[in-house]
Amino acid sequence: MESIICKHWHHCPAEEVTTLLTTDPSRGLSLFEAKHRLGHFGPNMVTAKKQKGPLIRLLLQFHQPLVYILLAAAVITLLLREWVDSSVIFGVVIVNAVIGFIQESKAEKAIESLKQMMATQATVLRDGKWMQIDSIDLVPGDIVRIQSGDKVPADLRLLSGRDLQVDESALTGESVPVIKKEGALSPDTILADRHNMAYAGTLVTYGQAQAVIVATGNKTETGRISDMIDAAADLSTPLTLKIASFSKVLLVAILILAAL
Repeated sequence: MESIICKHWHHCPAEEVTTLLTTDPSRGLSLFEAKHRLGHFGPNMVTAKKQKGPLIRLLLQFHQPLVYILLAAAVITLLLREWVDSSVIFGVVIVNAVIGFIQESKAEKAIESLKQMMATQATVLRDGKWMQIDSIDLVPGDIVRIQSGDKVPADLRLLSGRDLQVDESALTGESVPVIKKEGALSPDTILADRHNMAYAGTLVTYGQAQAVIVATGNKTETGRISDMIDAAADLSTPLTLKIASFSKVLLVAILILAAL
């Protein structure tokens, strides 16, 4: 099962998808099998890496060579009783730290909002009966029903539908709802053109459909976005790299001048 979860589902015919996922479109998964898969794949939710605490994130804003220089200058001017100069330098350092802290907090809120995008109720077929469950309990192979007003609970491959339209703006940036159809597509079809798929966190604006879940949690496209945000959090931009390099040169120059 694990080895097929990353297949190009949009390219496979609907019958092949259900066969690969060992599920029955007319009865869905059994309760026992669903519980077993939930234990294997985990809950259907986006999990981000553990974030640093607020105090640590605030202190890290001061962990920069240029900030060290400014703090040293502020202390020296304070000892020289240059109150205005010292106050201005301390003010600049504090404002810089606050702005950096706020920006990191916004990034964490963005990751948290991705988690909330997948939280919803889902109509799922288990043992031949339709039932309402929390989307967190869905697993690959579950047969679900979506209709106008529903939030798509996981990454789905459509099996059948009627006039289905989905707002995918949060995922692809498309400004208008996308018309969905269940037919197989070319393997190199880009995500925005995969009209036989519906992705976690998007919104059904019209019609209805029956679909099979092909990915849950961090394996969904929404989960991949969360992983990329986590990975990008520790990356340095060209500007910050140049500032760090300049700060080191400036520090050396200051030390040489001070020695002279």
